[in-house]
Amino acid sequence: MSQEQPRRPQEDKQQDKPQPIKYGDVFSVSGDLAKKPIAPQDANMMQTAETMVFGQTQKGGPAAVMQSAATRNERSGLVRHDQVTDVGGNEGVTVTETDVPGSRIVTETVGGQVIGQYVQPTPVAQVAAGGFMEQNAITIGEALEASAQTAGDKPIDQSDAAAIQAAEVRATGSDVISPGGLAAMAQSAAAYNAGTLREQDKIKLTDVLSGATAKLPSDKAVTRQDAEGIASAELRNNLEMGRRPGGVAASVTAAARLNENIKM
Repeated sequence: MSQEQPRRPQEDKQQDKPQPIKYGDVFSVSGDLAKKPIAPQDANMMQTAETMVFGQTQKGGPAAVMQSAATRNERSGLVRHDQVTDVGGNEGVTVTETDVPGSRIVTETVGGQVIGQYVQPTPVAQVAAGGFMEQNAITIGEALEASAQTAGDKPIDQSDAAAIQAAEVRATGSDVISPGGLAAMAQSAAAYNAGTLREQDKIKLTDVLSGATAKLPSDKAVTRQDAEGIASAELRNNLEMGRRPGGVAASVTAAARLNENIKM
């Protein structure tokens, strides 16, 4: 009767060591990308990109899968909250649309490799030369609307209000807070929530940031400098001293990265 060979202690340690969820574990990708752990900021960029195209993240779509994997990786201590893979950061995370007669093809990529594709029927219309719909730069207002989609159920606190105020200042180029504007609404909401005990009674991000573009007196494309200023305002007023996944600063940062990739 044969006996199993005892495993070496080193093999036991290697087997017990938690492994991050990699792109190759959940998507049909190859090469260097397949070996990369799915990082929180990659997921945030894809959430923002999907929201720009669909108006919200797709249930069960690539952004949702990436967010779930990134959250698990972060909770296991295998990736940092502010981590972005070199493939996602350098080569880009994109959602593009191509019109063909009778349908629209939406393709989602990371580092040039397709991780999701949808075919949606549309009325037959004349296709632009090349059949490609140009992807414009994301504005601050659009990034705030994306935050309303990704973290809309979160009650507004002082750090959110500070980030929204910084976003309005960056968008308008003026330090004057408009009465009834986004910043004023956010400050009022944060003050109200501070004195409200029940979570269900508190004012949420979606209540203030839905339709943010229309609420801003003027708007502009998000830049890295805008994102850094807004993130700094959020962190200064955040007792936990951490950027929230899908929050105001995270959405603006993801939009800035996407804009840089568009220019490349």
